[in-house]
Amino acid sequence: MAGDRLSWSGLLKWSLSYADGTRPSRAISCVADGGELVGGVWVVVRGSEEERRWLAEAVERHMMVDVVSRMREIALLMSTPLSVLEAHGITPDDIEGLLAELQVHVESIDMANDLHSVGGLVPVIKYLRNSNARIRARAADVVTTVVQNNPTSQQLVMEASGFDPLLSNFTSDPDLTARIKALGALSSLIRNNKPGVSAFRLANGYAGLRDALTSESARFQRKALNLTNYLLSESHSDCSVFAQLGFPRLMMHLVSSDDLGVREAALGGLLELARDTTLGSRSLLADHDRLRRLLQARIERIRMMAPEDLDAAREERQLVDSLWITCYHEPSTLHVEGLLVLPGEECFEQPPDVAGRFFEPLRRSSARRAPSNERSDPGDGTGGGMMLLLGPSPGSRSNSGSN
Repeated sequence: MAGDRLSWSGLLKWSLSYADGTRPSRAISCVADGGELVGGVWVVVRGSEEERRWLAEAVERHMMVDVVSRMREIALLMSTPLSVLEAHGITPDDIEGLLAELQVHVESIDMANDLHSVGGLVPVIKYLRNSNARIRARAADVVTTVVQNNPTSQQLVMEASGFDPLLSNFTSDPDLTARIKALGALSSLIRNNKPGVSAFRLANGYAGLRDALTSESARFQRKALNLTNYLLSESHSDCSVFAQLGFPRLMMHLVSSDDLGVREAALGGLLELARDTTLGSRSLLADHDRLRRLLQARIERIRMMAPEDLDAAREERQLVDSLWITCYHEPSTLHVEGLLVLPGEECFEQPPDVAGRFFEPLRRSSARRAPSNERSDPGDGTGGGMMLLLGPSPGSRSNSGSN
């Protein structure tokens, strides 16, 4: 919250609103010595614990009203035509500052859901198309905060046509930072949001992710890989489509990245593809020799790591070993040489089934009672997934060489 704006002037206004003019109000009578920090405001109080709690709750309610009022003011300013703002001396830096302040306010999920009702969501989406790249990036930051783990606001953004400008900025914005921010907003928008995932598929967003993996920006690559891995884990039927788009080879290349986060995300993506059993994703393993050489090279690099680097690469070690087991059906040399789980680290192996033997008679009895003609769920069969567009990404023609 904007604590500087909500200090003593707001508290005084609130306190006076509780006075009846004949005697000190409860709020004013509580203000004396002692002290407590309430919502970014230093409130001095005395009295019983009940009075202190009452004062804290009342101040919080008043500050919430102040925040909503401020959000409404920002929404009104952002709804004003740019020519009018410029005529009154409002600069792009000022607009960027307003968006930054708004982002702080909507960190609360209640305030995020109120953004639309106070008239602020549509102007924020409008600023995604602003001619200033910094404003486009800042607007994407606000959208990210609003929709993150928030199904209500995800739906509101989709209904307000916020998906299209985000996708356009992700695939074809000439500014790399704006592209990265748009991808972050898209990732938050479509997670656990089936309509969002469907819209991303139909808009050929997978091809946009493929193009992002060829960027020189490790940050862009990480974000693209993380979203790719989420999509792979949520819909294994799409693994064949990712394989056809060339993701396995791109991920193999990124396994040797200098950036630890990129390496881990690339290994995670390869592991998701390798675990899939559909025909389409087996193209990953068509290049077994290259994958084996890459993993052996990573193992050799891990052997040569300093102790502090080895500790930081814990997830990478686990992923390399899991991928090796999945592809070659045997533990990697990391396991054999004691580099998979270092001294002091927890082992991720399952604990022994100590209680299992006590329940075994019950299992056998249940198995004897089961009908002999029981069939497996027909939905367990592997079917063909949705086929996506395999052409160039939406912005590949207009954005060639932008990275």
